[in-house]
Amino acid sequence: MTEQALNYPPSKAESNLDYDLVIVGGGIVGATLASALKASGLKIGIIEAQPPEKASARRRAYALSLMSGRILEGIGVWDKILPHIGKFSKIRLSDGTHPQVVKFYTTDLATEYLGYVGDHQVILTALQEFIAECPNINWLCPAQLMSVDYQQSEATLTLKIAEKEHQIRTKLVIGADGARSQIRTSAGITTRGWKYWQSCVTFTIKHQAPQNDVAFERFWPTGPMGILPLPDNRCQIVWTAPHAQAKALQDLDEQEFLAKLDYHTGGQLGQLELVSDRYLFPVQLMQSDRYIKPRLALVGDAAHCCHPVGGQGLNLGIRDAAALAQILREAHQKGEDIGTLKVLQPYQNWRKRENLAILGVTDLLDRVFSNAWLPVVAVRRLGIWMICHLPFLKIFALQVMTGLKGKTPQLAEN
Repeated sequence: MTEQALNYPPSKAESNLDYDLVIVGGGIVGATLASALKASGLKIGIIEAQPPEKASARRRAYALSLMSGRILEGIGVWDKILPHIGKFSKIRLSDGTHPQVVKFYTTDLATEYLGYVGDHQVILTALQEFIAECPNINWLCPAQLMSVDYQQSEATLTLKIAEKEHQIRTKLVIGADGARSQIRTSAGITTRGWKYWQSCVTFTIKHQAPQNDVAFERFWPTGPMGILPLPDNRCQIVWTAPHAQAKALQDLDEQEFLAKLDYHTGGQLGQLELVSDRYLFPVQLMQSDRYIKPRLALVGDAAHCCHPVGGQGLNLGIRDAAALAQILREAHQKGEDIGTLKVLQPYQNWRKRENLAILGVTDLLDRVFSNAWLPVVAVRRLGIWMICHLPFLKIFALQVMTGLKGKTPQLAEN
């Protein structure tokens, strides 16, 4: 990517750095929000600490829900993403070695797929290239955010770009800067939640199974394991275990590690080859006490974090971005000040409640299934039986997983 292609501000930027809104964080959620406002008439700046090619080079893949796909399609970037990501038409949920398996099919929702799996680089690069064609959006990166001063009618951000300090004024600051959000902390917004007793080992494998269109969620007493299909007979695996066990898995000899993986996947993937490093990260649940303040809104991991079971994390952030874009666009069309609590309150009302519900579901799933206590085992296996035999319950569970429950952003209705 060249600087010109990414709409960097011109070198004489001092007189040109005033925006309607500034998004702090140029990851997938921040870039989705900017892209969703492409024809809004709003002038947008994106502050990112890393050069774009480095920001997009992160070695990770994500589950993308049906709702996320529809939002990205509504934005106009989906056709650049879809050919290069994994697609699954079946989902299998199982409880360790228990023989009963919940099986979901596309016929349950009358859709072509049940979800997608995309590499970080594929998704973010497509968004970066899309933004490069949007004259109302400027990248300011690599840039270090020094401070934010919130005033009654505007916010002033002090940045360091190429060793020079700049001040930019904006009506609204968006915190899209992740779970350790500088924007959230500096605004004095508190959070609630907890760290789990578990960590996740994430990695990519190549396998020899004849089909690669099934997503698996296998629950073990130590924690859930998500197996998500990627192109070229690859899978992204998220293996959750107590901290010490997860660290031991990361450090195992490769052949011993693959033997353990073959057991935990039930031998369904055939011969396995590790094609990435094993990355380790701790798991937490977090909900910000508020998503908004005057001149400020939080999206994505800056506002909330959940257990990775079910692959909901990024999808919640994409829905945040679509919801906030819709509210800001409508307010701007009415000539309203987009940084006021009156404008921002509907966003918090919409997304905070829905996110809390998903955080609760993921927490419940992890606690019920990461458990060997016999009464809990009996309850969860009854739950599996009920989902298998009660069609309405099965459809409801699938709608929650695919993001089709809750209020639909206008972008996803096209």
